[in-house]
Amino acid sequence: MVSYVSLLLYGVGGIVMAGVALLVAFQEKLVYVPVLPGLTKSYSITPARLRLIYEDVWLRSSDGVRLHAWFIKLFPDCRGPTVLFFQENAGNIAHRLEMVRIMLQKLQCNVFMLSYRGYGDSDGYPSQDGITRDAQAALEHLIQRTDIDTSRIVVFGRSLGGAVGSVLAKNNPEKVAALILENTFTSILDLAGVLLPFLKWFIGGSSSKGPRVLNSFVRSPWSTIDIIGQIKQPILFLSGLQDEMVPPSHMEMLYAKAAVHNRRCIFVEFPTGMHMDTWLAGGDRYWRTIQLLLEQNVPENRDDHSSLNGNGKFGHRILESPAIASPCLPASPSLHTYRKACVKFGHQIVPHEQCTRTKDDNVLARAMASFGHQKSFEGPTSASLCHPTLLKLPSLITL
Repeated sequence: MVSYVSLLLYGVGGIVMAGVALLVAFQEKLVYVPVLPGLTKSYSITPARLRLIYEDVWLRSSDGVRLHAWFIKLFPDCRGPTVLFFQENAGNIAHRLEMVRIMLQKLQCNVFMLSYRGYGDSDGYPSQDGITRDAQAALEHLIQRTDIDTSRIVVFGRSLGGAVGSVLAKNNPEKVAALILENTFTSILDLAGVLLPFLKWFIGGSSSKGPRVLNSFVRSPWSTIDIIGQIKQPILFLSGLQDEMVPPSHMEMLYAKAAVHNRRCIFVEFPTGMHMDTWLAGGDRYWRTIQLLLEQNVPENRDDHSSLNGNGKFGHRILESPAIASPCLPASPSLHTYRKACVKFGHQIVPHEQCTRTKDDNVLARAMASFGHQKSFEGPTSASLCHPTLLKLPSLITL
């Protein structure tokens, strides 16, 4: 009888170890998903289809890999901010075009969309070291351009792209004006145990209490939590509270770590935002939040610091709520139901009850402004605004 139990234990143990070995061997296939099921590696749509002004850009990373990117301009001579956008782990830049189209209009900016190595039309195979090189190549390309204001380059990363952008911002404090992170994880080590619970016994980040015996085998740890405190530029954290892939607590931990060392941090939550659609769920409030960051920290004239407070910090500043002069941003949006939220601005925490004590539009606007937050409401979302493929992504392991 004992022999049967022993055989059973050995068998189960062997199966577990074999499974772990397979995960280690094929980990890149889980972290990087350039081709979505049922689709091809090539772009399903180009900016021309959306009547956007753009150019195909070809780059070489420092290790010689040929990369492709789209540089999309609001109009030919636009000198507004240039957003260097880093996508999530699944699909390619074509699947983010509809979001970028709206970004151009709302923020009056240019957008540079990089295809990581192995993604879209870029050559090579994805890895942490390789993608870090790719991001640096994209930034160096922008710095050398003469048709943009190179002092107004903002890095925007969603999920995996946030990890990529964080490394780039840390390594280039003089070249990156600000950093925007959306639904980003603390590290792949922490996230592995969330997506595959049995792995938390073998893999974990710096805060893990497990043995972490397999950490050294993880080739793409993307440990943003370990570098976020070294970033000196302003950081905007955009967190969807319904994120089904990355627990919102990851964004909270990143913010907490950053705020200890960097007072120029803003954390904003979107109650109905999921991993891929926070930009849709957030409505007008989402774009106003980003525009506020740009107005405060990426002004047209970098020598004009009148938009900052005396010591250059905006984390605690009491902000007014002026109408934003933009043809794409109505000065008086209609009043939508303000869903339950806790808005964190700098180090202040604004409880839901304080923000929504009244339904009167003007009174609510003044109340929000007094807490350093512009009046903003979650607008209606429409699936028609989203590329069909993008709507499928939340069902995948999309980081």
